[in-house]
Amino acid sequence: MIAYLFPGQGSHSVGMGQAACESSAAARDIFAQADDILGFSIQDLCFNGPEDQLTDTVNQQPALYVTSLAVLKAMEEAGDAYPGADFMAGHSLGELSALVAANAITFEDGLRLVRKRGELMKAAGEKSPGGMAAVLGLDTAQVTEACEKAQSETGKQVQLANDNCPGQIVVSGNPEAVARTGEIMQEMGARKVVPLTITIAAHSPLMASASAEFSASLEDVTISTPSVPVIGNTTAAPLTTPDEIRSELNAQLTGSVRWTESMQYLVGQGITELYEVGSGDVLQKLMKRIDRKVARKQFG
Repeated sequence: MIAYLFPGQGSHSVGMGQAACESSAAARDIFAQADDILGFSIQDLCFNGPEDQLTDTVNQQPALYVTSLAVLKAMEEAGDAYPGADFMAGHSLGELSALVAANAITFEDGLRLVRKRGELMKAAGEKSPGGMAAVLGLDTAQVTEACEKAQSETGKQVQLANDNCPGQIVVSGNPEAVARTGEIMQEMGARKVVPLTITIAAHSPLMASASAEFSASLEDVTISTPSVPVIGNTTAAPLTTPDEIRSELNAQLTGSVRWTESMQYLVGQGITELYEVGSGDVLQKLMKRIDRKVARKQFG
C-alpha cells in the first residue's frame, strides 16, 4: 500500500516546482491557474525567488501548496510510472494540499484558504509575537511536562506543537515561556534544544485570533468526502466527513501536529511505500526515524 505525503513550511527552496513544469503541461497549468487566482506570479517567486520573499509565511504557504499540486499533476500525467495513493497526509499546511489531492476541496478554494491562512498567521504573530524551539532526545511526555512547568513558572503560554518523529519535537508559544521550556528540557537531559528563527508561534494558543477568522473562511468553502483517506494532523486518524475536515483545519492552527502517530497509523494500515509530493525531503527523513522499513521516494 502507498501513501502520498505533502510537506509544510520549512520545505521551501528557490527553484521548487521548476523541474515538474519543464516535464509536464499539467504542472504548468497549475502554476498558471495559481498566478491568475493570486494576482501575481507565484511561479516566478518559486522558480527565481528572492529567497526572503519566498520565506515570508504569506508567500511560502501558497508557494508550497501550488508546488505540491503541480508535482501531483505531473505524476498523474506520467501515468503508470507512479501508482495511485491508498492514503494521504500533509504536515501542517500540507494537510490542505492532501485534501485537494483527495478531491475534498477544489484547487481554487484550497489556494484561497492557504493564502488566507498565511495572512492570518502572520497577523497573529505581529499581534502576539511568539517563538518556537526544536528539541532532540526527549519523548512527548517529557516535553509536555517541561511545557507545563514553564507555563506555571512564567504565567505565559507554551505547548508541544509538533511531534515530528521519535526524539524530534517542537514547542511553541510565548518567547519567555519557550526559552524557559528549553532550559527545563536541557535539565531533563535533552541532547539539543534549537531555537527556531521564527516569530510566529504556530500550533499554539497564540494563533487563536487566526483560528477564529480562518473558521469563518472555511464556512464559505464547499467540502466533500475525500476520495482517498486523509489523515488529520490533530487526530492522527482519517478525516471522513466535511464536518470533520472543517473541525480539523480550524483546530490545527492552535493544536499540535501529531505526525509520529499519523505515520504509525499508516504503517498499521499496511503502508509499505511513500511518495513525498512537492518540495524537499523532510517527510522522508522523518519516516526513516519512525519506521525505516517503509520505502521512501520523492517527486518534486
